[in-house]
Amino acid sequence: MLSVLRNRTYRRLFTAQVVALTGTGLATVALSLLAYDIAGERASAVLGTALAIKMVAYVGIAPVIGAVADRLPRRALLVSTDLVRAGAALALPFVTEVWQIYALIFLLQAASAAFTPAFQATVPQVLPDERDYTRALSLSRLAYDLESMCSPALTAGLLALVSYGWLFAGTTLGFLASAALVLASALPRPAPVERGGVCARAVFGVRLFWTTPRLRALLALDLAVASAGAIVFVSTVVVVRDHFDRPAGAVSLALAAYGAGSIGAALALPRLLRHVTDRAVMLPAAFALPVALAAVAALTAGAPSTGSWAGVLAAWTAIGAASSAVLTPGGRVVRRSVTDADLPAAFAARFSLSHACWLLTYPLAGLLAAGAGLPVTAAVLGALSLAAATAATAGRPAHDPAPPGRVHALRQG
Repeated sequence: MLSVLRNRTYRRLFTAQVVALTGTGLATVALSLLAYDIAGERASAVLGTALAIKMVAYVGIAPVIGAVADRLPRRALLVSTDLVRAGAALALPFVTEVWQIYALIFLLQAASAAFTPAFQATVPQVLPDERDYTRALSLSRLAYDLESMCSPALTAGLLALVSYGWLFAGTTLGFLASAALVLASALPRPAPVERGGVCARAVFGVRLFWTTPRLRALLALDLAVASAGAIVFVSTVVVVRDHFDRPAGAVSLALAAYGAGSIGAALALPRLLRHVTDRAVMLPAAFALPVALAAVAALTAGAPSTGSWAGVLAAWTAIGAASSAVLTPGGRVVRRSVTDADLPAAFAARFSLSHACWLLTYPLAGLLAAGAGLPVTAAVLGALSLAAATAATAGRPAHDPAPPGRVHALRQG
């Protein structure tokens, strides 16, 4: 897998991604402490609103940026968004009002909504060989998982030495380092594309997903992952602390089990995808998600025990592995479905639509857990995941060559 890092341009881009992710991990904890300092007991409400603002920015901004990304120098776009993120992070320690947090979070996440799809659209052009691109997708998945597992430990170590305000400085340095690495990279120029209005281009990416069977199926798979992932990210603390009455450290253990499953799948995928199709990996993994959620419903419906606790850890590991097996090859599906000129619009649309799935499942998981309990939450989300996986199977034929005129016709329509 690491052989892909021999490509100097990709090596710099991947390093930029890692340092930016590390900075973001530091900011996550620092923002929680800042919210508590400003809002006190209302900190949870502030953080919940900040998360909603993040999702709204992701869903609303990404298609618009994708519409103009093919008209801008790729390096200038990536560097400028990194600088905006660095500026927003640098300003956060100085806020004194809740509304200022909201404004800066929107600015930071809007810049992320511009950076991430443009970055994703650049990688397949830097690595035209499909095997190399597959390795890059697995490395990216690995970077996300390792960040989520290692950032809490790194943050705890730093907080033993400095106040949380300095964590924002670390975030700023991460984004500045990312900008410097991108600036030092020789990036391909965006492929020429027919001109059109910004609104038409923004809608084009979404229409592309809706009218292309394999992309429509990919969106259904994203919903299946969001349905299973929501119970992990929203309800883990409730499962661990309330149902099993385990100490706070067990929350980290459960999340680590999820991360370990995801990492294991990401490491195995490059070799596996040499022998089987994306469809043969993604669809069975999607159907594994409702099975895992059904197990969670059964385990949390009974009395807590050592065996049921081990079962939940196994279910979290299975959800992590299955989610990674669905998400990691997704870039290959997008790449095969559109022309180079339409990669920015397609990746922006996927970024926006996939986060819309999370915007649906996050509050659903929270409301169900609070009002109906964990077994019902797992059962409902499992049913939603099963419906999404079934829709993806029905909507994506085993042989789905994209008609050569489809993209052109969509652009003209």
